[in-house]
Amino acid sequence: MSTQTLSSDALRQAVARQYGQVAIRPDGEFPFPVGRAFAEEIGYKPEILDTLPVSAVDAFTGISNPLALADLQAGETVLDLGCGAGVDTLLIARQVGPAGRVIGVDLAPEMVDRARHNITVQGLTQVDIYLGPAEHLPLDDNSVDAVIVNGIFNLCPSKEAVAAEIWRVLKPGGRLLVSEIVLHLPDEAVASFQACSLADVPSPEATLAKWFS
Repeated sequence: MSTQTLSSDALRQAVARQYGQVAIRPDGEFPFPVGRAFAEEIGYKPEILDTLPVSAVDAFTGISNPLALADLQAGETVLDLGCGAGVDTLLIARQVGPAGRVIGVDLAPEMVDRARHNITVQGLTQVDIYLGPAEHLPLDDNSVDAVIVNGIFNLCPSKEAVAAEIWRVLKPGGRLLVSEIVLHLPDEAVASFQACSLADVPSPEATLAKWFS
């Protein structure tokens, strides 16, 4: 069946099953890169990966290393949207420190279980992992300082709804850092990202949905 004929719920279920299989057997065959070699290829330093649980690194999926540009600060509250097995989540926790807070959200129950295990192994108390779709975040309005998205917009059937949720939970002046697969990013999108603050972007959810559709 073509993805064009799938309902939004069916597409979410298909994505959850696929990434659930990555969590269960990360050495399996998938239509996208998985694991440590890929993480190193896209910019995660080997010496950093060495400090993380193998359970997190082996099941890594993503687009790039967004944390290289995130400039997170101690004490901040950060959402890792589409946290997977927790590689970025763990690294975010180190950057914000024990006074900060990290929230991971993922669609696949098996990934959530693996991420929670990895958080426990690392002994982190400032991290919470939730199961659920990106279109319905279990967070209050204006509650996070930054949102990190490492390659889930392309998997979401309603990009506009995801963008609206991100803007709902971000504090005024909050930051969004997205690593994503796009076929073409219009010049006006690039100009807006370079020139506008969060408060300056008109109708951000509709704009983001257009750019990432």
